[in-house]
Amino acid sequence: QVQLVESGGELVQAGGSLRLSCAASGSTVSIDVMGWYRQAPGKQREMVAIIMRGGNTHYTESVKGRFTISRDSAKNTVYLQMNSLKPEDTAVYYCNAEILAATWTKNYWGQGTQVTVSS
Repeated sequence: QVQLVESGGELVQAGGSLRLSCAASGSTVSIDVMGWYRQAPGKQREMVAIIMRGGNTHYTESVKGRFTISRDSAKNTVYLQMNSLKPEDTAVYYCNAEILAATWTKNYWGQGTQVTVSS
């Protein structure tokens, strides 16, 4: 089992910055991928950024150059640095941890943290 706790979401003006944190506990050694997803009202949840066990990162096109995902392995924490925020970034942001096995995958989710960007 893996437990995820997000923090850092708040109201910010357009052009501002925020850093989200996700602290993982439990069977963290088994985690292969960690990432941030978001869901805006009336929309499907979408991947924002992921970081692989080996350190490779991937971003959705709309945040490239503005958001950076990173991790502190010693603290079992993943961060999402968000710069140049836009109103369309407003959403509930969820932390995700994924365990990949030969024949199955397992996903764990945090409770979400609200990011609101005002224009």
